[in-house]
Amino acid sequence: MANIVTATVTIDASALAHNIAQVKQCAPHSKIVTVLKANGYGHGIERIAKMLPEQADMIGVARACEAIQLREAGIKQPILLMEGFFTEQDLAHVVTYDLHTAISTPEQLEMLLSANLSQAINVWLKVDTGMHRLGIDATNFDAAFTQLQQSNNVADDIVVMTHFASADIASGASAQAQLQQFEHLVEGKQTALSLANSAAVVAWPQAHQDWVRPGVMLYGVNPMTTEKSLSPTLRPVMTLQASLISKRLISAGETVGYGDTWTAKQDTYIGVVAVGYGDGYPRHAESGTPVLINDRIVPLVGRVSMDMITIDLGPDSSDNVGDIVTLWGNGLPIEDVAECASTIAYELLCNIASRVKVIER
Repeated sequence: MANIVTATVTIDASALAHNIAQVKQCAPHSKIVTVLKANGYGHGIERIAKMLPEQADMIGVARACEAIQLREAGIKQPILLMEGFFTEQDLAHVVTYDLHTAISTPEQLEMLLSANLSQAINVWLKVDTGMHRLGIDATNFDAAFTQLQQSNNVADDIVVMTHFASADIASGASAQAQLQQFEHLVEGKQTALSLANSAAVVAWPQAHQDWVRPGVMLYGVNPMTTEKSLSPTLRPVMTLQASLISKRLISAGETVGYGDTWTAKQDTYIGVVAVGYGDGYPRHAESGTPVLINDRIVPLVGRVSMDMITIDLGPDSSDNVGDIVTLWGNGLPIEDVAECASTIAYELLCNIASRVKVIER
């Protein structure tokens, strides 16, 4: 009986270190906030935090629960709440767990200014320059900045930040307009600045400033929508694999899978792989989605099932039950799979299910 491996992800610490080094090479004069929100983009927030090399100056998370999880796991690095706090209890946690926090809404600003804190906290004031999601309105920025400077609840070193809507387009007018507005707003202010997400790290060197905030590129995903060649050489931190569990010959004209959505055009071998949407593989991946087996790309055929997918091994297949199949990662960019599933790599990474075995190396 062949050795069968069900859905397994391998997390490569050396790839993570390589990608952070690439960030540093792109932005050599900036400190790095390594973004670990959404369970470290599906890689395991505690696992990734413990793998971070020295170049990671700070960790960025979305919510207080993520920061608390890291602190209780023994992580000592500075941690930034990138969405800030939402309740008085969250604000108390900022003090208790020694966190940095964004101020992105008038409500957060008022809550902080009126609080009775036992010590001053580190604040990152977010200004909206065109994303129109979170951020203090540009017309209120000066007043908010002054109020924070004068508050006993705020430590001296305020960081001002914004977020790009379209930094992944290297020649985009949107990012250029946001950059110009930000520069106008902070002119004359003696304070640290932060603008650059992954795409801006790659494509907008004038936005690097004091702190960059890379996310998806840490995990080996190209952040660029256009001009992808601008991106440095990144290595996938996650590789998703499973075994071939069955192989059968079908005849031309026969169908495969639920709904008879795929029909063989020739006699061919069909392989069944022990992975499905119950593991986080995208259910809407189309026939033709690339899969890697024995150093060659073959297509997914038929609908993705909860626990299995079917692939066309071809009429001359010499593959065997037990052979390892790569669904994305080393040898197969996750971006290619995401495109065939009408989604983005971020979603695939974040959707890895709890039953999937994890191997660290």
